[in-house]
Amino acid sequence: MSGPVAWFRSRPLRSRLALLTALAVALAVAAVSAACWFVTRAQLEAEMDSSLRDSRLDERSVGSLILNCAQSRDTVVPATGSAYTWQIVLADGKVCTYGSSPIPVQPGDLAVARGEAAYALHTTKADNGVEMRVHTYPQDPLRGGIGISIARPLAEIDNSMSTLGWVLLLVSGIGVVGAGAAGLWVARAGLKPVDRLTEAVEHVARTEDLTVRIPVEGEDEVARLSRSFNAMTAALATSRDLQAQLIADAGHELRTPLTSLRTNIELLVRSEQTGRALPAADRAALMASVKAQMTELAALIGDLQELARPEAVERGPLEVVPLHGILRSALDRARLRGPELTFRTDLAPWYVRAEPAALERALVNVLDNAVKFSPPRGVVEVSLMRGELTVRDHGPGIPAEELPHVFDRFWRSPSARSLPGSGLGLSIVARTVQQAGGTVALTPAEGGGTAAVISLPGAPTPPPDGSVVPDEGFDES
Repeated sequence: MSGPVAWFRSRPLRSRLALLTALAVALAVAAVSAACWFVTRAQLEAEMDSSLRDSRLDERSVGSLILNCAQSRDTVVPATGSAYTWQIVLADGKVCTYGSSPIPVQPGDLAVARGEAAYALHTTKADNGVEMRVHTYPQDPLRGGIGISIARPLAEIDNSMSTLGWVLLLVSGIGVVGAGAAGLWVARAGLKPVDRLTEAVEHVARTEDLTVRIPVEGEDEVARLSRSFNAMTAALATSRDLQAQLIADAGHELRTPLTSLRTNIELLVRSEQTGRALPAADRAALMASVKAQMTELAALIGDLQELARPEAVERGPLEVVPLHGILRSALDRARLRGPELTFRTDLAPWYVRAEPAALERALVNVLDNAVKFSPPRGVVEVSLMRGELTVRDHGPGIPAEELPHVFDRFWRSPSARSLPGSGLGLSIVARTVQQAGGTVALTPAEGGGTAAVISLPGAPTPPPDGSVVPDEGFDES
């Protein structure tokens, strides 16, 4: 079986569909033809039996037949012009045949002749080898002693059935060939959308052209597949555009610190090569600038790595963590970056389900923005109430027309271009908050400044022993 099965599986899909269609039709036609043949034969035999029953001889004909048999020296009296063979069966087993050839007497015929049975109906072969259908009935049911057998050759039925068999075979062959051709046509017509999809996939693989779209017709499975392919190519095109945009923006952002860093290093190298030492203050300023630019590059590379990591890549385990505790740690880091600022805090306990390291990084980015834009000796207000974290500075604020862009990658307000930063901090904040199931927004604050509002859904309070709560879902409380 492995040979034919392997051959079948190696055929194209349309060929397999055509073969399966032809096979199914062949089986159906064979079953119908066989049923038709057997039913027709049974019907013809029933009609022959009925004809034999109705062909009884009258008394005069029987007497004439007996007389002819008595006067003949042989037990066979030739009969011409009749399809029937008559035979006189005596109770002692002797017979006199009026026809072409004697018919062997069966026990049922003797039983009829002896008056033990009402009739006998059977099939047997005559002495000349012709298969006959025989009906025997008693000449005188009251007295018995003589049975009359009437027989017809089954060749009449066999010839008709042979003709019918050839007709059915011819019709079945035409039906199977027609079904195969129809199956091939249907397979080709039905697989045209699949062919278009295959050509589109091959075109994309060959040219990397993600603008290809397949026309969608109807609501069947092929239409769904076409829609899915179009959605996939659109998503891939968007992803590639975002990747290209990220690379372009990253190159643009890296160019400025690298150019400044290169200039400072060239000044230091030229000073060493020419032997003309730079003043101590200038050298210290150059070294400080180099250090700041290296720090900015390291931060930019870290932000790029964070944003370039696909969301589907497995991150750290989600845990039930105290948002208020992580916020206090982020505040400690923010105070180091703005020692002259005053932080007013009002933190109520709140537990969330998140990745601790990513959440702390997002909170530090929000606080860094507040530190960056706060005036000297300014105040940063931080409050946490029932899952809503608000960080408010008293800086210049953000114009209303710039608010829709604050979470875009590498976007920086024109007023902030001179300040350190890569323009990726708020993008990281938005991504981390969304992954934790929350929302983030920047709004102008009353009296000036900007308020960053982060809302995170709550999680069950962890047990006192500090064990991690399993991730089984929770209701915000």
